Amino acid sequence: MFTKTRTKSCYLFLVFSTLLTVFCEEKDFGRCNLFEGSWIFDDYYPIYDSLLCPFIDQGLHCIRNGRSDKLYLKYRWQPTDCHLPRFNGEDFLKKFRGKNFMFVGDSLSNNQWQSLACMLHASVPNSTYTFVITRNRSVLSFPEFEFTVTFLKDGFLVDLVVEEAGRVIKLDSLSRSEQWKGVDFLIFNSYHWWIHTGRLQTWDYFQVGDKLYKEMNHMEAYKIALTTWANWIDSSVDPAVTKVFFQGISAVHYHGQDWNEPTAKDCSGQTKPIEGSTYPGERYAGEAVVKSVLSNMTKPVNLLDIALLTQLRKDGHPARFAGGATDCSHWCVAGVPDAWNELLYAMLLQK
Repeated sequence: MFTKTRTKSCYLFLVFSTLLTVFCEEKDFGRCNLFEGSWIFDDYYPIYDSLLCPFIDQGLHCIRNGRSDKLYLKYRWQPTDCHLPRFNGEDFLKKFRGKNFMFVGDSLSNNQWQSLACMLHASVPNSTYTFVITRNRSVLSFPEFEFTVTFLKDGFLVDLVVEEAGRVIKLDSLSRSEQWKGVDFLIFNSYHWWIHTGRLQTWDYFQVGDKLYKEMNHMEAYKIALTTWANWIDSSVDPAVTKVFFQGISAVHYHGQDWNEPTAKDCSGQTKPIEGSTYPGERYAGEAVVKSVLSNMTKPVNLLDIALLTQLRKDGHPARFAGGATDCSHWCVAGVPDAWNELLYAMLLQK
């Protein structure tokens, strides 16, 4: 649970298109659900120029790939009952001087890492940095602040190995967890790889103990794997040393009927968020799995519950500006993942 911290935030609002007023209000974050809200237009955004950020993968660099509409960059997430503090990257680096952050997960985790890297770099453009990227790891450091933020690719969290039988997901085995030790802030993610089927599926068997399963309900397998991860957190993490977060389920937009637009084949051509605070489509099965596992843990894990706020953003994907196949599962940078990091910043301030 978060401690209740009163934070003063000031926001500019354009009234009747001409009158500019300043609204300052204190809100008690401890009583606010940061993940219930809506997207509102804010001309302050984006908070950085993606063309000046050197950390963005080609497939997420929507403007460089030719996306000409810019309205999708002009929205911020507004919780129903409080205001988020404006992200201050220099303050972030100063508050967490000498600390290291690590994002562990699939490409959606990488999506958030790239966003945060750009946000921090833009806030201290004259500060030197080092950037090292290998096959499964990206490491950005700001020596002036003794600060490091890393992305570690590990889409299942549990082990995927190649054996004589084929590609096997060992649902009760974590052999790479040594890489997570000694990190001050861990932000985990795992979901999208679990829902793959057909040619996109990257495994042949599930394994629990000594038994192989050719078929298993994917959400059952996901829960077993997350429980394995949760048991490691409970047994290996000291909350006084390491703070743990879990990035929730990130939405996809491949079927227009999900948001009551049946003529839309996918997210292509979408330029604005869904208005309001509710999504007409179904919730994701993985949401219940994540919340169930986290609720049974003995060590605190903070859920970055991005499901609803991403469901409302049918306009935020690379779509046909991904440099290849239409992409309605990842997110343009700059764009929607910046809000995930604003929420992460707010959650850290709560603590």
